[in-house]
Amino acid sequence: MLAVVLVVLNLGLVFVLLALPFGTRTVRQSRVIAAGRRRLWEALWPFGKHADWSGARIAAEPFGDDGLTRIRLGWEGRDGKPIEHVVRLENVVEGERFSMRVVDDSSLETAFWSHFRDDVELAGEDGAVRVTLSRTDRYRGAAFLIFRYFALRRELGKLQVWAQTGRYRAGGLFEHPLSQFGLACVSVLIMWPIFGLTVGGFVLAAVLTLVVALHELGHMAAFRVAGHRTARMIFVPLLGGIAIGGRPYDSRFEVAFVALMGAGFSAFIVPLAIAACDFSASEGWRFAASVFATLAGIAALFNLANLVPVWKFDGGQVLRQICPGPVSLAVASFVLLSAVLALGYMAGFPAHLLVVAGAIFAVLSLITAGSGVRPRHELKAMSVPERAALAAALVAVITVHAGGMLWASARLDDWQSYERQRHATTISASLLPERGMTDSE
Repeated sequence: MLAVVLVVLNLGLVFVLLALPFGTRTVRQSRVIAAGRRRLWEALWPFGKHADWSGARIAAEPFGDDGLTRIRLGWEGRDGKPIEHVVRLENVVEGERFSMRVVDDSSLETAFWSHFRDDVELAGEDGAVRVTLSRTDRYRGAAFLIFRYFALRRELGKLQVWAQTGRYRAGGLFEHPLSQFGLACVSVLIMWPIFGLTVGGFVLAAVLTLVVALHELGHMAAFRVAGHRTARMIFVPLLGGIAIGGRPYDSRFEVAFVALMGAGFSAFIVPLAIAACDFSASEGWRFAASVFATLAGIAALFNLANLVPVWKFDGGQVLRQICPGPVSLAVASFVLLSAVLALGYMAGFPAHLLVVAGAIFAVLSLITAGSGVRPRHELKAMSVPERAALAAALVAVITVHAGGMLWASARLDDWQSYERQRHATTISASLLPERGMTDSE
């Protein structure tokens, strides 16, 4: 029942966040800023002298004869150069309002912007100007809708600080390490009642959260190895975490490498946890041994689950880059899913639960298929040696985590047998006086 509850909750959240159609929605934020109207206009208007106040826009210039404008952004593209947008400015009233639509993008597929519109309005006189920012788009899933809401809110807050002090403050409270640590603690507190409001339940919730953090740390390390200047982690309570790089992907090898390194990094943790468990057990530190065994088992199970061939999971991303065609991708997906389910059966999971898990993974793949953002230009292809190296690495990572899961399952069986024997011995000892027996008997 615990597994069913967790799976249903996560499946429902994934559907709402990534797949539920919301249609065309407008996210709007408004704030009264104590600053000059002209100063605010010069900051928001693409051709204003303060348009680079936040670093989001570097430069703007007319583009062609159709009244279009090319804007160079402060975000790095896959080639290391600034991303460029070609936009159409509409409904322009000097000092009051304008609308902007994206016509072309040097980084993302143009279809991504087909329903997008950005609106800016200024109302009021100097000293008390109400700035209203609106963004309209078609949304599939609540995740991007929520992101747009908080992005607009943050932009207005930073604009207010800049307008009043002349200084732009980079970053924000949300991605601060202390904030992410707080979200991790919230995740622990949410899962604690699910695992049981006991010391053991708290340990399970804390260890699972730690495993998520280690997994995302592997992705972050891979981003830096691949040449990203920055990488960060965002915790999503109950669902897990997200690792974000500093620029778009440049090649298929980079996509597969970053996806695989989540479980790849944890493949070094599992043997260390097993060794620590054995050492703690030999020293008689029973609680520490149980914690390390829990870490090894949950890390192995969590990372194996991430390697199943679901579209948005790490395993699905790796296989899509390795397999050159739909037939090979289908065969590899079937083999990988069958292997993971077989490992689950060997570890002692009930057969009916594994069948349900396989169906859920298939539903998840259908729900999230095609939900990613496509790049403007095709990613660089992988060579045959690169495919072979990644395939070998995938097999190695699966092997390590499979061994960890089977070891943890055997350890759990040993502990359960020990507890049953100890319980039976305790009951027999309690009956000795009643039967008039001596210790020797």
